[in-house]
Amino acid sequence: MSADQTQLAFDWSCRIMSDNGCGFPAPGLQSFLFQPIAEFGGFEFNKVMLLALITTLLVVSFFWAAFGKAKVVPGKLQMVGEAGYDFVRRNIVYETLGKKEGEKYVPLMVSLFFFIWIMNIWSVIPLAQFPVSSIIAFPMVLAAIVWLVWVSLTFKRHGFVGFFKNVTGYDKSLGPVLPLVMVIEFFSNLLVRPFTHAVRLFANMFAGHLMLVMFTVASWYLLNSWMIPAAGVSFVMTMVMILFELFVQAVQAYVFVLLACSYIQGALAEHH
Repeated sequence: MSADQTQLAFDWSCRIMSDNGCGFPAPGLQSFLFQPIAEFGGFEFNKVMLLALITTLLVVSFFWAAFGKAKVVPGKLQMVGEAGYDFVRRNIVYETLGKKEGEKYVPLMVSLFFFIWIMNIWSVIPLAQFPVSSIIAFPMVLAAIVWLVWVSLTFKRHGFVGFFKNVTGYDKSLGPVLPLVMVIEFFSNLLVRPFTHAVRLFANMFAGHLMLVMFTVASWYLLNSWMIPAAGVSFVMTMVMILFELFVQAVQAYVFVLLACSYIQGALAEHH
């Protein structure tokens, strides 16, 4: 957390049985509020936006450096880039879309994976200590991009009638329940799908950051109250949560891209 955020969120003088009338300073939504770094005619630029901008520059710079002058015998940086690129291509895109159909979507999926992963990993980086994906606007924009790709591909592949059948799950063999199924599928595909795609990423990062903040604050609170053994336990839990978050951060990037590929696969598949 930043200094402004810390001051806003917690009173670090709180301790057990204190005379100042404050108890445990439990973290909440205030942990996700940041003072603006700069303002441009009413537009506020804060820490979260800065981290998102740095993430973009890091991803672009890394792949530019790795593949800008690719060699037959790769150097170390190119080898790392190829390993990351190949992981997404073979283990997500090819597995979902197949090699022939999936190759053209590999650059998009690689970009999404590493962009989301780096946004998530800021949570455990000193001084940054905040996952950009825990602000729902960022997952919503990424989910909207995937949704637009899915809609445009469905129109392009199947035409208007095919698109209608695809998004409504039209199947005349369903008989009397067909109208109900079509309404449910329509709202599920066009409205619920992008919402759940974004919320799955947002909710995991939001909850993970809240847990990290809680154990970090608890460690200081107990130490400040001279409850050293309890503070030690809380500190160990903080370390455990950091390791767990490192796993979750990568998994959430993987799941987001896997779902994106699944949606595209649905757009490309023939409707029966």
